[in-house]
Amino acid sequence: MKTPSLTRRGILAVAASTGAAALLAQPTGLIDTARGSANSNCDPHASITPYGTNQAGITTNAPEHLQLAGFDLVPGTTREQLIALLQTWHEAIGLLTKGLPMPDAGAPDVAPADTGEALSQSADRLTITIGFGPSLFDSRFGLTGLRPEALVDLPAFTGDALDPTASDGDLCLQCCAETRLVAEHALRTLARLATGRATLRWTQSGFNELPTNPADGAGRNLMGFKDGTANLNPNDPTRMARNVWVDPSDGAAWLAGGTYLVYRRVFAKLREWDESVLSEQEDVFGRRRATGAPFGGTRENDPVRSELMPVTAHIRLANPRTGQDSEDERVFRRGFSFHDGLDTTGEYNAGLVFISFQRDARRQFIPLQTRLAASDALNEYITHTASAIFVIPPGTTAAGYIGETLLGAAPPRTTTPNPAADLRTPTVPGAPAAPAKPAAPSAPRAPGATPEAPRQVPRPKATKAKLKRKKAR
Repeated sequence: MKTPSLTRRGILAVAASTGAAALLAQPTGLIDTARGSANSNCDPHASITPYGTNQAGITTNAPEHLQLAGFDLVPGTTREQLIALLQTWHEAIGLLTKGLPMPDAGAPDVAPADTGEALSQSADRLTITIGFGPSLFDSRFGLTGLRPEALVDLPAFTGDALDPTASDGDLCLQCCAETRLVAEHALRTLARLATGRATLRWTQSGFNELPTNPADGAGRNLMGFKDGTANLNPNDPTRMARNVWVDPSDGAAWLAGGTYLVYRRVFAKLREWDESVLSEQEDVFGRRRATGAPFGGTRENDPVRSELMPVTAHIRLANPRTGQDSEDERVFRRGFSFHDGLDTTGEYNAGLVFISFQRDARRQFIPLQTRLAASDALNEYITHTASAIFVIPPGTTAAGYIGETLLGAAPPRTTTPNPAADLRTPTVPGAPAAPAKPAAPSAPRAPGATPEAPRQVPRPKATKAKLKRKKAR
């Protein structure tokens, strides 16, 4: 019996045959209970539902591995094709987060739908988060009038040395898992499913090693200091609603329950840092390296007393702790380290993958980073080399797709193997429909004949020589 190809019908068939149908049918609001947990006492091989009020991968308990990527849509991509891509990604995410392979069509002359490197892995707490860049809201898809005011282009900060080819993008994917292989397989699969619609613009991997003993608190960055001690508590719904989740009153009703992701690739001059004395390192951060305690304290979570540390100390500038204004400026961080070998100068190509989620970057990340860029003592040892901002739409159900509140309810799928076939242009209040693109010339069909649907992922057919070798076996 042939395995169904990658359509909603095929995916549901695979899900039913593996006992995953209940997962795919979960309504919005059913969120993994381990999301937002402040400890590491969770099953590292568990499956986290991708469905819910908010997208997974934001308040979910931070995993060990990250694959972050920016995509550019192929010139000429239509609004209908964008919707089809987001639908296809959503369906694939339903399988990937359950640890299931992509279903094959079973044709002997077609490459496998699944690349196979994660066949021996479980779900490994995989989460996949989808975001839209400012450039998506240009005239291509009729979304200009729906761009949220808070989705601003990040300004140039003092000391930036940004690589434009490693920054920005129309779309982003954040793939996180407890094993690097599962995170990489997820990105590789979704990039492959985007063939002909979107191309990878940049990728960035990261890792996040938790302490062997959970009682040791926050993990450490490559500079040897605890990272994330004073982060927002994801289990505080009042604070998360105030600082992270977009509210309808913010002016973009379609984005309610969403948030904004800011990405910064921060190169660390580790050779110079390693040769600095410990007292200087501690002055830079405002904490003791061994314990993570702030100056004047003895434990990691002791109150920060800014007056006891240099005015250029990192934690003093990152959060001045001057009252409600400082509290409302705080962002929710999910930081990772990266180490990509050596650069062309022989320096470690390593540092921090800074990711923050916030309700409004204009009043949170931008003033925070402006202050750090101007005065942070850490600037002597770091350089920001990549940057991006993406709006993260709210979550959805198994029957929907990420972005449907923006692009409109998608038309029902056909039963052909091509999810983009026979799609109708959705209607979004206040947004003009994208102009239709002229179809490529094709051979005439007989009246009433059903048009042939292309495969979801372009895969090379076997050559005559290959088929001849197969017959000879």
